[in-house]
Amino acid sequence: MTENSGSHENLPGRQRRRFPGISSRAYEHPADRSALVALRRLSGFDTVFKALSGLLPERSLRLLFLSDSVRVSDAQFAHLNTMLRDACYILDLEKVPPMYVNQDPKPNAMCIGLDEPIIVVTTGLVELLDEEEMRAVVGHEVGHALSGHSVYRTILLFLTNLALKVAWIPLGNVAIMAIVTALREWFRKSELSADRAGLLVGQDLQASMRGLMKIAGGNHLHEMNVDAFLEQAEEYEAGGDLRDSVLKILNVLPRSHPFTTVRAAELKRWSESRDYQRIMDGHYPKRDEDKDTSVSDSFRQSASSYASEVRTSKDPLMKLVSDIAGGAGDLGGKLRDKFTGAGSGTSGASGAPGTPSGEDDRGDRGDQDGRDDSEGRA
Repeated sequence: MTENSGSHENLPGRQRRRFPGISSRAYEHPADRSALVALRRLSGFDTVFKALSGLLPERSLRLLFLSDSVRVSDAQFAHLNTMLRDACYILDLEKVPPMYVNQDPKPNAMCIGLDEPIIVVTTGLVELLDEEEMRAVVGHEVGHALSGHSVYRTILLFLTNLALKVAWIPLGNVAIMAIVTALREWFRKSELSADRAGLLVGQDLQASMRGLMKIAGGNHLHEMNVDAFLEQAEEYEAGGDLRDSVLKILNVLPRSHPFTTVRAAELKRWSESRDYQRIMDGHYPKRDEDKDTSVSDSFRQSASSYASEVRTSKDPLMKLVSDIAGGAGDLGGKLRDKFTGAGSGTSGASGAPGTPSGEDDRGDRGDQDGRDDSEGRA
């Protein structure tokens, strides 16, 4: 068998469900899906987009990985090659993307490319995760490939670097950063979609949770607990007052990825949903139906999802929005109380401005050295 060919052999022993002809719409987050459906329905959009992006150094990137990374095959990182072909088999992706392992102690992964996707994982990630955790990550990246995310991810990566290079020009990077900010907002939603794809491939929720937890806290699994990690996500969402809500928004704006605890909580909620169970039972949208997808239906689903999110959210700002939508009385008093934390049993001290530790600091340094904050982080 030739390496990375379209056939699927040497599959793992554990039986997993396969999803023939599955459309990426089956697992895409509503915000991600509505944006992509709208783009895909614009006649010739991808062609024009690629033409306008003709200056992107895609060939240079491919040559760089080919010359200075290790290409996954039956002869090199064979266990990753097996996972890759297994993931493509489960999600019915006919052409297996090339995959490279790059020497980098930071645990990252990304799916890039304009004409054809390529997957890159770092040695830091390979050394951090066990087999089932890594399988979820490989499925995550294959999900990006199936959804067509690699095109927009490549452009985001390029524009981020370009913005740094023209930052010295007065107002030179304002327009670029506006596009980067919009792309980052979409890409954060696409990460939630890819996490779902990773779960469909690995079919092991605990492994997916462990992988996210290790990305946040390192290889100290004996010191960590999934339930406690998920409690952090709940505390993050519900804690503080409106000042904290504003700080959450400001903290996430420079990032390409959602916070890790948030990703874990989102994935767990989806795993418990009727949508996930229907997919596992074999009922899901098919690729050959994509051409009949209605843009308006997609946006309605997205709006419905957001409305439900606002209603059920414990975040102080989302609660206020829900109160306003519900016609709650004394909105001035509610706004004052929520902004100061009065009557909530919290002092509001956590709202004091400051730079979060850990992942955000690493993200800032990543931007400074010409990379996105978490450049394809698993």
